[in-house]
Amino acid sequence: MAEKPSVEQAFERGLFASRWLMAPMYLGLVVSLAMLVVVFMREIAYYAPQVLTMSSETAILAVLTLIDLTLAANLLLIVLFSGYENFVSKLDIGAHNDRPDWMGTVDFSGLKMKLIASIVAISGIHLLKRFMEIGQAKADAVYGNTELFWLVLIHMVFVLSGVLLAAMDWLSARAKKH
Repeated sequence: MAEKPSVEQAFERGLFASRWLMAPMYLGLVVSLAMLVVVFMREIAYYAPQVLTMSSETAILAVLTLIDLTLAANLLLIVLFSGYENFVSKLDIGAHNDRPDWMGTVDFSGLKMKLIASIVAISGIHLLKRFMEIGQAKADAVYGNTELFWLVLIHMVFVLSGVLLAAMDWLSARAKKH
């Protein structure tokens, strides 16, 4: 086997090293996670003093808001860990007992499915919150029939995208078996 010219080797090493340009983006996602924590705590601080006087509808909306933020944070962690491990470098944290089972096992296909599933869940929660606000003057001023139609349509596009991505992965897995 002939040895590659040194220019080609240097070029390939440079290409391979360019993956580290993604590292600042993952650091930015950590900052984004901290921002979500601040927003989550702000929501808790807003709703906690009202807990003894709030209606059940308001309590459900508050809980849905917190779940929505938590799902977004979970999605961010999945993208952060899986993306870093798949595209930059393996996380060298040893056999830490807090290491999530899925770390190091989520490939690009799995990441894609987790991403669309989280987006569908977040969209569904957002849509449920809007439906629960129907009839409230403040919400009706913002979300009329046209806005609700578009929210439902966009949610259905997310659902359909998830189904199509799952079907593509299923077909791809079947093709690999044959």
